[in-house]
Amino acid sequence: MEGSKGSKRDTVNILGVNIDRLTATEALGRAVDMVRSDGVSVIYTPNPEIVMAAYEDTDFAKILNSADMCVADGIGVVYGAKMQGTPLPERVAGFDLSCGLMAEMAKFGGSVFLFGSKPGVAETAAEKLREKNPGLKIAGTCDGYFSEDDVPKIIEKINVSGADLLMVCLGAPKQEKWIAAHRGELNVKLCIGAGGSLDVLAGTVKRAPDIFIKLNLEWFYRLCKQPSRIGRFAALPRFIGEVHRANKASKRAKKQK
Repeated sequence: MEGSKGSKRDTVNILGVNIDRLTATEALGRAVDMVRSDGVSVIYTPNPEIVMAAYEDTDFAKILNSADMCVADGIGVVYGAKMQGTPLPERVAGFDLSCGLMAEMAKFGGSVFLFGSKPGVAETAAEKLREKNPGLKIAGTCDGYFSEDDVPKIIEKINVSGADLLMVCLGAPKQEKWIAAHRGELNVKLCIGAGGSLDVLAGTVKRAPDIFIKLNLEWFYRLCKQPSRIGRFAALPRFIGEVHRANKASKRAKKQK
């Protein structure tokens, strides 16, 4: 399979969504190449909830599959790939990928525009990023509270900023749909759908301790901290169930041939 720029991709199809078979290090290297190349590249970071949304919405699946890279943000996606006999190397967390990319960009004076979350969050995240990555340029910020009438002004603000990277943190599927709808109007080098990354960067939401991340239990930590998210986490067993059913159907079809 090839990306929109013609680069060859090794992908795994999970319930209709193409996930790149990459390690975290390989994904970061590819992201750095994108942010230093001409044209507008796109990275999405699907977790089981996002894959299930795409499974139930073919238009959304097409949007995800239009990306130049899709990484397995949730460990459930990695498990699903293993279940169907097409394993992925590891989970590639969108937050870690974004942070690693900005750290690399700081080395060559790259610039980022932060778009999303509540008013004031992107500005706080920008301050923290400046402290952590002195060489990184913050081209601009914009919160995620806007109407369709505001979009032309937002796009103009992004383009005038001269940003190399645009982090769109509007939550799925809104952020992916926004990027897909306006990709042709943007002058940035790379767009990443980064979910709640700005809240974590700003410190308004705490990420799980390292031990939870290493044990692939970050989802459990988040659920304990925010029990109200139980509805969202219900997508995981549904996702595993659908992968299991699809796998059985595929095996039956092969036997009948």
